[in-house]
Amino acid sequence: MPATVNVDSNNALSHIFTNWRAYYDITKPKVVALLVLTALVGMSLSVPGGLPWQLLLPAMLGIALLSSAAAAINHIVDEKIDTIMGRTHNRPLPEGRLSVSNAVVFAASIALLGFIILYTLVNPLTAFLTLAGLVGYSFVYTLYLKRATPQNITIGGLAGAIPPLLGWTAMTNEIAPNALLLVLIIFTWTPPHFWALAIHRKNDYAKVNIPMLPVTHGISFTKTQILLYTILLFVVCLLPYLVGMSNWLYLVGACVLNLIFFGYAWQLKFNAKEETAMATFKFSIIHLMLLFIILLIDHYWLPMS
Repeated sequence: MPATVNVDSNNALSHIFTNWRAYYDITKPKVVALLVLTALVGMSLSVPGGLPWQLLLPAMLGIALLSSAAAAINHIVDEKIDTIMGRTHNRPLPEGRLSVSNAVVFAASIALLGFIILYTLVNPLTAFLTLAGLVGYSFVYTLYLKRATPQNITIGGLAGAIPPLLGWTAMTNEIAPNALLLVLIIFTWTPPHFWALAIHRKNDYAKVNIPMLPVTHGISFTKTQILLYTILLFVVCLLPYLVGMSNWLYLVGACVLNLIFFGYAWQLKFNAKEETAMATFKFSIIHLMLLFIILLIDHYWLPMS
């Protein structure tokens, strides 16, 4: 029996090394990188001065591993619809570059490893909150909400919004109001970000009976919702400055970025071209990335007096 186990383990490792690109792709590395960035900002804003590397490194690794596992589970759950949709038909599972069973083992392995790292080297609170985020995104959103309601991304977006809270709890072992404020920013940002993509890919979602807002309520209604959400996002993004969490640099950066986002949403609603929805989606990613980078620079360059 031990010899058989060793052979199976060696085969599994050999498969991972041979097909590393397929495993890498199902973790959605660009999305995970953005999530880890927001977690890093949560860590930085939670404590004065520098971050202790003894917590920083395992926290970043654990959050990244569990986020990657959530992404992989999303690929597994959506394998059949991914095969039909134009945006996703060339993912590793639909193309046959990776089997479902291997993907399941991989996702479970990195999820377990990430949880153990967070639980033992960071704190149990962060470990369980990160695990809750995985369950929320992979199962509550992907398996149920995505297929059940056009408000799927509005409700399910909470799972993808918690990384700043995870970073905060990793350093402090407590849930603080300012951490929840960072979560609120991403939670408010998610619908206009995703609905812009959903407009661009409306026919894909209709083809697989996924009730995204443009499919159920029409493109015009969705454009209105995007515009209204960018206004709400503008207000929410002012809160870190208004509560004394950040300084003038963040205020200026947030105003500029949100004005540009609003400009994209306005064009999408009233003067859209064929590429406007996708351009809005792409800018939304830049918006969130720069917003949190500016928040980080503001924190260290202009520390609160």
